[in-house]
Parts: sequence; structure tokens; C-alpha cells
Amino acid sequence: MWALSHYGYIALFMLLALGIIGIPVPDETLMVFVGSLTVNGPFQYAPAFAVCLAGSMTGMFISYIVGRRVGKPLLDRYGKKLKLTPKRVERTERWFQKYGSWSIVFGYFVPGLRHLTCYLAGMSRMKWTTYLFAAGSGALLWVATFLTIGHIVGNHWREAVRWLHSKGNPILFGGLVVLAVGGTITYFIIRYRMRTNKTP
Repeated sequence: MWALSHYGYIALFMLLALGIIGIPVPDETLMVFVGSLTVNGPFQYAPAFAVCLAGSMTGMFISYIVGRRVGKPLLDRYGKKLKLTPKRVERTERWFQKYGSWSIVFGYFVPGLRHLTCYLAGMSRMKWTTYLFAAGSGALLWVATFLTIGHIVGNHWREAVRWLHSKGNPILFGGLVVLAVGGTITYFIIRYRMRTNKTP
């Protein structure tokens, strides 16, 4: 974490942007660590949150543009160097075709998936508005989750990271899916009731 100690928020922004693009950066570990540093400094929670969000969205934006302009030849040529193997690309393509923009939202929580969904969104010519909404929603959930975990555990961030790597990510992912489904159902129930109340 030498870069963080020397360049602070600038390094945090760059590392997260590069991590999303596909450069090997331990994104979750980085955010948990930074979250732990917001307890007694040198980082503050609100600025760290904003920088993490901006870095994530910058990486997603760049990847989308690259996917839209260059397409699959780029993944075929450089994918292996970024650990984006043909098997992983194929699996992500199936996921993307099945779940669409939802794969972008929840793909943040699946290592390897978040690096590809943004490229696939560009390759498939997904609408800007749809992509930005999905990418922004996912980034908010992702950053809030790991930065807050670090803030809560403080000096025990290493133990938290070990737990997340062993079994925490699937649990978090499952919990977010449940929340999303519950929120969607609640939204439609409220919408239905509002419509029926307006009916004379």
C-alpha cells in the first residue's frame, strides 16, 4: 500500500480505475483497508467514498468505450494478459445475455465478472443511460459495502479480508440479490396500490 501512503486519494482513484479495467488490483482488499484507515485517519470516510466511486465509474466508463470501439478482438488479443481467459469470457457472455443490466449491477461482487461486463455492454451497444444507471447502482453498492466493512472492523481489516476471500463474497452477493428482489417486489406493490387508489 506504498502508493496510498505517498499519493493518498489520487492513488486510490487510479488503483480502482485500473482494477476495473482489468489490471490486477485487489479491489475489495484495497477498499476494506482504506475503510479501516477512515477510523483514525489519514483518510476520511466521505471523501474516500467519493473517490472510490469516481475511480470505479471511470474504469467502467473507459472499459465501455473500449468495448464499443474495439470489441471482441481486443479481448481475444490481450485477454490472457489480464487474466480474462476465453473460458471466463464465454461464461460472462452467457451471464450477460441472460441477465442484461443486472449482470453489471451484481457483477461487481463476482471477481472476474465485473472486469468483463463493462466491455460486453459496450460490445452489445447497450444504451448509455441504461449502462450508466446499472454501473452507478452497482458501484454504489460495491463501494459502500467494502468501505463500510473496513470502517467497522478497523484494525481487524486483515481478518475481515480473509473471511471475505474464503466465504464472505458469496454471502454478500446472495444478500444483495435478496435485497434487490425484495426491493423490486416492494416497488411494484406500492406502484400497484397507488394505481388502484387513483381508480374511481
